[in-house]
Amino acid sequence: MSNSFRIILTGAPAAGKGTISKLIIKTFDFVHISPGDILRQNIRSNTKLGKEAKKFIDEGKLVPDKVVSDILKKRLLELKQKSIILDGYPRTLKQAETLKEWICVDAVLNLIVPHEEIIRRAKNRWIHLPSGRVYNIGFSEPKVPGKDDVTGEDLVQRDDDKPEVLKKRLQIYDKIMNPVLNFYAKQKLLTHFEPKCDETMWQKVEKFMMKLVCGKD
Repeated sequence: MSNSFRIILTGAPAAGKGTISKLIIKTFDFVHISPGDILRQNIRSNTKLGKEAKKFIDEGKLVPDKVVSDILKKRLLELKQKSIILDGYPRTLKQAETLKEWICVDAVLNLIVPHEEIIRRAKNRWIHLPSGRVYNIGFSEPKVPGKDDVTGEDLVQRDDDKPEVLKKRLQIYDKIMNPVLNFYAKQKLLTHFEPKCDETMWQKVEKFMMKLVCGKD
């Protein structure tokens, strides 16, 4: 791929951004950037940044802009020659405006999933924290219940995936993301994706990406 692209993937918590990101990376050779993953690594390492972020995450709140932006800018500069997909960022209008100062965005992909379905999915989602591998009961289950396929270590459910915390996160998400989506809609960068009976979410995204990256309909 001769040109590099800057893609933003948005969607409510547990809407499937991780799954779609992996497929884009595999199919189109993009580099994945997730501020959430970087923050969780800091939490596991018990760094100063991790301690600060954990207070907000455990309460179902978003981590402040400055904390997220500081770690993201450094990573973007390291990958300036690569095609990247930003997963879960920006999450506020201020972040979107700041990001515009750093990079030119080629497209914003918004995954639309009803909140009821998101809560149902999250109840069945289990994580291998050291690697970030995700398993879903009834969809992509681990070979041994409760254990990671690669290491055999225990799987856990993140505190922010628990129904009472997730409901609060979804309410906050809706409130703050509408201005972000409007920001990109005005720039004609925003495309919505919603699974229908004839096509899956990935089939819709793949067609869009083929046209954007490869110029194919």
